[in-house]
Amino acid sequence: MHTGKNLSQCFVCQKSFSRKSNLTEHMRIHTGEKPYQCSECQKRFSIKPHLYRHALTHSVKKPYQCSECQKSFSSKSYLTEHIRIHTGDKPYQCSECQERFCNKQSLSRHVITHSGEKPYQCSKCQKRFSFKESLYRHVLTHSVEKPYQCSECQKYFIEKRDLTIHTRTHTGEKPYQCSECQKRFCKKQSLSRHVLTHTGEKLYQCPECQKYFSDKRGLTIHTRTHTGEKPYQCTDCQKCFNAKTSFTRHRRTHTGEKPYQCSECQKCFIDKNSLTHHIRTHTGEKPFQCSECQKSFSVKIRLTEHTRIHTGVKPYQCSECQKRFCNKQSLSQHAMTHSVEQPYQCSECQKCFNEKCRLTQHIKTHTGEKPYQCSECQKCFRIKSSLTRHIRIHTGEKPYQCSECPKDFKLKSLLTAHVRYHTGEKPYQCSECQKCFSDKRSLSRHIITHTGENAYPCSECQKCFKNKLSLTQHIQTHTGEKPYQCSECPKDFKLKSLLTAHIPHLVNISHTPGWILKL
Repeated sequence: MHTGKNLSQCFVCQKSFSRKSNLTEHMRIHTGEKPYQCSECQKRFSIKPHLYRHALTHSVKKPYQCSECQKSFSSKSYLTEHIRIHTGDKPYQCSECQERFCNKQSLSRHVITHSGEKPYQCSKCQKRFSFKESLYRHVLTHSVEKPYQCSECQKYFIEKRDLTIHTRTHTGEKPYQCSECQKRFCKKQSLSRHVLTHTGEKLYQCPECQKYFSDKRGLTIHTRTHTGEKPYQCTDCQKCFNAKTSFTRHRRTHTGEKPYQCSECQKCFIDKNSLTHHIRTHTGEKPFQCSECQKSFSVKIRLTEHTRIHTGVKPYQCSECQKRFCNKQSLSQHAMTHSVEQPYQCSECQKCFNEKCRLTQHIKTHTGEKPYQCSECQKCFRIKSSLTRHIRIHTGEKPYQCSECPKDFKLKSLLTAHVRYHTGEKPYQCSECQKCFSDKRSLSRHIITHTGENAYPCSECQKCFKNKLSLTQHIQTHTGEKPYQCSECPKDFKLKSLLTAHIPHLVNISHTPGWILKL
């Protein structure tokens, strides 16, 4: 007896069914579940009748065979369409942007992106979509149900397709291969984007700055730099992002998730790019080379920044003082000098900092933590950059060379200060007497002559000093330490300047081995 009453309703699209079995079959459209498998070709189906229909295709004669891959088809039209995969023929062209497609269906879907038509609307949040399947996938984001779980890391997914793609991050499987360079990819979409790097094809142009992009996604993200749109917001800290990849990477800073692991040292990373860069520290690979000086880099952005040394380009400008910088990080650090805001406070001594990383480094002065150790002399350091600088003492490396004279330097800051002797630039000025200096440290030492401040007290005798170097030298009078040793004789010195003065006074007046007369 038909009462007309609908007993079961789909929670995704609100479609109703009179029988629960019909609802069960319908839900597979949303979940992607396909429990019925063909015994001949292993293709899967969501309902039994579809499997039955498919099974007939194995019994049907397929007289049309592809000469390239020997795949057979039941009709000539299917073979014609398939051959275009091998030939690259794309006979269907979009009248708006001239992009070409191998079949009419793909063109029809593409045309909708120009019309802006989005006939499918989500009943929960009113967001609209061009395609029905896009709406189905979106609606599942409102449901807390995530039925597909990864057996490796226990992460859950709404759709089976997403789980399949995710699983490849554990297995390393990359089923999609580029026919040009044999590079492999775990997603078909990634392969499609990669192929464009060989053709150089860039069909999508920004109407604001006329920059071209090889795919629509790249243009969409770029457009947001003009509009300021940041549609992805973090629910933890409310920070917004213009690209989903940036948002996903940021979310991992809250969850602590680091899904990419180095096979050499087991160190984990929040994104694949960071892992790729890290692996090069093991292999020593530096694939990016400067065409001017042949210096190589492991990361492309470092090459870009380095190239600006040769070109003199400084694309980042301070809005306050118009000073220009060659990289964004330098501009960000400089901008802090204009702001009095120092939101990061040390809980031990209440000292404030304008950057979180500076607070983190400062805290180590209280804890005494020195996690970075030199493999040569076992000396430990609070920050990695200090260890890097220290290692150059052992290697003798001086990577920073002056373009004016042959002098080399271990530190970039020393090169910068040195270059000013050639240019005569003295950007640091005393506000009291207007005297100018080529480096900030010289200015700081000079300012003390006005204030009379002795900021460095000795813990032994409470005597105060104007700078840290003077305090260090004074402390040696209490400890008796003489860290500077002459390589010619056993004599030690408290100060390097005394050792330097001592060396010219060593005169070997005898060829008798074993003694030197010190005048």
